[in-house]
Amino acid sequence: MPSLKDIRGRIGSVRNIAQITRAMEMVAASRMKRAQDSILAARPYADELEDALRRVAGAETLTEVNPLLARRPVRRVAMIVITTDRGLAGSLNANATRSVLRWVTDRATRTGDNRPVEIEAITVGRKGRDALRRAGVPIAAHFSQLGDRPSFGDVTPIARLVTDDFLAEKYDEIDIAYSTFVSTLTQRPQISTLLPVERPEMGEEHVRTNDEYLFEPSPEAVLSRLLPHYVAIGIYRAVLENNASEQSARMIAMRNSTENANELIGDLTLVYNKTRQATITREMIEIASGAEALG
Repeated sequence: MPSLKDIRGRIGSVRNIAQITRAMEMVAASRMKRAQDSILAARPYADELEDALRRVAGAETLTEVNPLLARRPVRRVAMIVITTDRGLAGSLNANATRSVLRWVTDRATRTGDNRPVEIEAITVGRKGRDALRRAGVPIAAHFSQLGDRPSFGDVTPIARLVTDDFLAEKYDEIDIAYSTFVSTLTQRPQISTLLPVERPEMGEEHVRTNDEYLFEPSPEAVLSRLLPHYVAIGIYRAVLENNASEQSARMIAMRNSTENANELIGDLTLVYNKTRQATITREMIEIASGAEALG
């Protein structure tokens, strides 16, 4: 049985851990609110940009296909994997990397023109890089330290890299994986195709109203400026989604850790009281036995 001193030491250690996790929970809660506000503000802009892209791509005077819309046989694929730089976020990164590895296994077994599909990763965040490196997935580029307040300028190098590689036909397809923010308690892994840009379909209402728009200097010129920005916004939105998911997952993980630590303190306190009572009882028996022996 552990001594009273050992139990007191364990109670003190667990209490210190509970104080640390409680402080980390409060920090994550403040960052979560800011991250949620950022993604909720970015979603309407991304939706309106997609609507604008739909109108331009649906123009009847559009005569040529932009290279970012062109589809070709898929032989080389790049996957942008967005995870966190830090841990203590529950199962967020594990779920994301597990989803990516399943996707990689599934795509690698497919073939295009009787050739295996080659897959490389472009990682954003240290956790995803380390997991994919252990799994043996080739990593073409790595970006990290975007911080808790990522800006649009932080993702433009990533967007420029994948756009140039796609136009140079280094890759035939660019996909992106991240954790989408559903709610404070729910974050869901998401994988979608970034390039080639899927040409949005216009509904009947948009077809009727699209004739009201005039594009200057031409729909092709507008589309050539709009598509790279659309790709960059897609990456920026994914980064914001993952950031909001990270802060939410970390807050919940730290809350659970604090609750577990408090429960452990209660259990250790009960053990301490029982041990102390047993020690007192043993000492009283020893005193009584000694007095009886002397008598």
